[in-house]
Amino acid sequence: MRAISDADDCLVSADRAIAALQLRCGGELPGTIAVPALLEVVRKARRYGLKLARTIQAQDGASTITAWVEVEPLPGEDAGCEILLRNWHAAPLPPEDPVEAERRRGELDRHFAELIAHLDADQNLLTVDAEASDLAALAAEMEAGFGRPWTDFVTVAGSGQPQPMHWRLLDGAEIRVPGSSRNWRASLFPQQSPGGEPAGFELCLVSQEPPPLPEGVSDRAPPAVRQRIVGRDVAPVLRQPIARIIANAETIRSRLAGPLAEEYAGYAADIAAAGQHLLALVEDLADLEVVEADDFSTAPDRIDLGDVVRQAAGILGVRARDKDIALNVPRPGETLPAIAEFRRVLQVLINLIANAIRYAPEHSQVWLRLEEDEGRARVIVADQGPGLSPADQARVFEKFERLGRSGDGGSGLGLYISRRLARAMGGDLTVESAPGQGARFILEVPAAEPAVAQDG
Repeated sequence: MRAISDADDCLVSADRAIAALQLRCGGELPGTIAVPALLEVVRKARRYGLKLARTIQAQDGASTITAWVEVEPLPGEDAGCEILLRNWHAAPLPPEDPVEAERRRGELDRHFAELIAHLDADQNLLTVDAEASDLAALAAEMEAGFGRPWTDFVTVAGSGQPQPMHWRLLDGAEIRVPGSSRNWRASLFPQQSPGGEPAGFELCLVSQEPPPLPEGVSDRAPPAVRQRIVGRDVAPVLRQPIARIIANAETIRSRLAGPLAEEYAGYAADIAAAGQHLLALVEDLADLEVVEADDFSTAPDRIDLGDVVRQAAGILGVRARDKDIALNVPRPGETLPAIAEFRRVLQVLINLIANAIRYAPEHSQVWLRLEEDEGRARVIVADQGPGLSPADQARVFEKFERLGRSGDGGSGLGLYISRRLARAMGGDLTVESAPGQGARFILEVPAAEPAVAQDG
């Protein structure tokens, strides 16, 4: 089988089988060579002016194709190459694992999401986080309505049924958001309890349309607001394109967009990992700006630390199971009243538990314990990781401190931000550890008096 490419590595003519492969791989004829492995050989042959021959592999969505390719540059400075394919062999691709396909869908939706909320088992709102300007009003209403069903704040397209419906009917539903001209889709990810029924949900709102451009900061805004460059202006602008880079890289890596050789899938995985690191850094910098602002304050309320701990553990349950780490959480009904802001305590605990999962060895445990002493309520997050020396314990809460670690995706800001949040709530965040003996991070906030039942 024979084909001809031009000086721009476009396929200009090809025998029927090569032309069909080009089209099945998403290319055109004439058009840039759509088979990555073939394109690489053609580029090298043209660039170095040498005849090259090797085995290549391609996937067209239904089959894996292996062939011996010979590429020879044509005479002339602006000429292309002659391409010969021999020993063509096609083998059907194995069927895709539906569980793996669903996992990839979840990863893409989480990266694309412009609003993420956590719900209880009845789909009532617990937390909400949104940055897009056309979701600001929705997020504010949801924050004021914690404890109500999330469907009270949006319109589910084409549904006249009472809300909330069963979560499986809402997963993937088209959503209308007041104040936003964009179309939205809801994704619901259940947080499984030991009994099999969802203990809560993660809600993601995803739009395929770009967000509106953010408005400039008003000159009438207070100075403290005008100075929040990352959190107010830059973070929302960066988050969407970075999320799209990650999602597109994941699409390429998982071959959802078409067939791809294994080495190129590996490149796409590296791009996705780098994008995730960058996105986490943007999020941390936005949080850093908030907690360091002169006007930063929390909204203390009466909360149950036992309930917050169980919610945080449920959110990170999948990550723990991926490493075969058991999260040992307070039993249902075990309570510890405290005075603090629910959302901020949840943020700190998610950071502490995620760190414990990251640094604990596989097949180990992370313990989450409640304590009360002299008017202080405490949550202890203990792991079986490598532990910290006394010198490292003094440094671990410093800004951008990573204790010499590299390649783990951390920014060195999580513990610094968490301690600032704890102290803003009238508490503290400390650590007890020794090398080789794991670490115990202790979140402390003011305790609340137990509620006293009143006679009717």
